[in-house]
Amino acid sequence: MKDVVKYQPKPKGNYTLATRFENIIYTAGMTPTVDGVLIKRGKLMASHSEDTYRQIVQQATCNALTAAENALQYGEEISQVINMTIYINAEERLNGHARLADFASAYLSEELGERGIGSRTTVGVSSLPGDAPVEVQLVVGVK
Repeated sequence: MKDVVKYQPKPKGNYTLATRFENIIYTAGMTPTVDGVLIKRGKLMASHSEDTYRQIVQQATCNALTAAENALQYGEEISQVINMTIYINAEERLNGHARLADFASAYLSEELGERGIGSRTTVGVSSLPGDAPVEVQLVVGVK
């Protein structure tokens, strides 16, 4: 993904970006930041093409995947995305949630192949921290 920037996200509070329990890694919700700065703020609008939001959804997904990868030990890899939850800071009229989530799924598929596709939930919300437009959380298995 040419518009996605891979960098090392940092927590903005008293939490870890990824928690590991045995062979499962749970990430915190990750927003579309690059070097700690949101690349877009505010609600996603129904009046805009969903493709307008591809980069921000994929950046948040990249950040979540990076957080999960950072919890791996030497020689390990992600064996499967088990679940992905996508929160969308959506105006009331927006109803293309699943199509927006497809951008996240496409990113994970490109990065991990079939291992990148798991179950997912997409939720429209009235606001997100820092006025972020989207937040992505992953649960992944490790081998």
